[in-house]
Amino acid sequence: MAFFQTPPELGNQYVADDVLRRYLRHTLPPDMLARIEPELSELGELAGGELHRAAIEQRSEEPRLQQWNAWGHRVDHIEIAPLWKRAARLAAEKGIVATAYERKDGALSRVHQFALLYVIDRAWHVYSCPLAMTDGAARTLIASKNQALVDRAVPRLTSRDPDAAWTSGQWMTERTGGSDVAICETIARPAGDGWTLHGTKWFSSATTSQMALTLGRPEGNPPGGSGLALFYVEMRRPDGSMNGIQVNRLKEKLGTRMVPTAELTLDGAAAIPVMGLRDGIKNITPMLTITRTWNAVCATGGMRAGLALARDYAKRRVAFGAPIADKPLHVDTLAALEAEYQGAFHLTFRAVELLGKDEAGELGEQDAALLRLLTPIVKLLTAKQAVSVASEVLEAFGGAGYIEDTGLPRLLRDAQVLPIWEGTTNVLSLDLLRALAKTGSLEPIAREVRTSIADADPSLKEAAETATRAVEHAASWLVRTMEGGPHAVEAGARRLALTLGRALELGYLVREATRSRPFGDADKPAAAARRFAKHGVDMISDESLDADAKLLAG
Repeated sequence: MAFFQTPPELGNQYVADDVLRRYLRHTLPPDMLARIEPELSELGELAGGELHRAAIEQRSEEPRLQQWNAWGHRVDHIEIAPLWKRAARLAAEKGIVATAYERKDGALSRVHQFALLYVIDRAWHVYSCPLAMTDGAARTLIASKNQALVDRAVPRLTSRDPDAAWTSGQWMTERTGGSDVAICETIARPAGDGWTLHGTKWFSSATTSQMALTLGRPEGNPPGGSGLALFYVEMRRPDGSMNGIQVNRLKEKLGTRMVPTAELTLDGAAAIPVMGLRDGIKNITPMLTITRTWNAVCATGGMRAGLALARDYAKRRVAFGAPIADKPLHVDTLAALEAEYQGAFHLTFRAVELLGKDEAGELGEQDAALLRLLTPIVKLLTAKQAVSVASEVLEAFGGAGYIEDTGLPRLLRDAQVLPIWEGTTNVLSLDLLRALAKTGSLEPIAREVRTSIADADPSLKEAAETATRAVEHAASWLVRTMEGGPHAVEAGARRLALTLGRALELGYLVREATRSRPFGDADKPAAAARRFAKHGVDMISDESLDADAKLLAG
């Protein structure tokens, strides 16, 4: 009889996730955990079963743009996949955004929210994209204290009613580039009691959203970032017609292909200033903090789902006379990925905890300094880990990992957006340097590592010392290199950011093992800490990087 390989299955993505369940046990009050576990389990069942199968079946269902109707009218209608339509309703009903704003659990509301996201994310073809921007827009509007816009949009952005809920876009990237938004070419002009926007937005994610936040330069304002203003735009007018917006085309992307990403022309789009007519880049900061946190949670969830598939497949795939789950080399490979994922998980959710405390007004000065440093580090490191883990996961399937109808290649294609969207690794490394200029030193991170490794088991002494030495080396390198001027520090900024992030991840793994001892299940996080320490934590180079330019000489 012919052989047919049994495909991998995910199963309940909450019940099977001992890393998440252990973390929640340590972090949440018992009554809160008991209350939210049923919804996490329900989402986990959907994510690992019905939605997982739908995502594979609908892998070719991509957005379609209808620019004109049969009678010649410009309609710019974007048809999205059935899975995305279902995701929109599910996200609203389950409060994936609303949970953070209902604040039923105070500072822990963010942990609750992002646990929900983490469990469901890989099952709905990156519907997290519009949700991230929706969360960011709600937070930005609330911070703006523009009461008219808060009243108009925030109840819709945070609604649990699928028929009333809105999502938001974020239109920053233009033909001039994405990272240097200060050279934005969109012009804002007075029009009666309001303003209109004129220009091209080269990359607008989730263009089916009802509104967006965007940057424009009011006529007469000076060049540069200070001359930009942050504007609120609704996609359509009350009669349903487009609000001076034309959808030129949908973008052909490597991954996230169900996300309707478009190039737009703004030709008199009615817009409302969110916070005055200057300092738009500064005013968009709350949105970036939120979306970068979403990026990290999605990176971590993607790693978890990929590894779950690889582990299940290893039990089903027989090679050389035994399941590959029994092959020492395959076990070694998956263990390395597991350690990286677990480090990323704990780094991410530590940032989530601090974000929740900040929004609840419970963040002390020391933790506030830590959060400023942590935000760019978490995003850049987890994104890089997600791509690396996804690549190895595909390899763990052999040829099946390269075949589209298995649904596996999407793991890698979708992961690749994570280091690019919301700031590349290098841009975020420079953000870290700017945050350091405000905090004054690496002491917030050094203190965090010291706290994490306190009372560590003797078997984890070497791992704990590895984390400590890495931060000490980073601090001494920073002081020494600053004497050479900003160019020398900038050249090593990526190495600095990766070193600090990996030291924190290792510290958190040690902490997880330490606080798991009373429960008798410290073996797995302890093994993850020891394995992670062997992968390399300190990326700092003490040698001058001046010679590197010669490698690129023509």
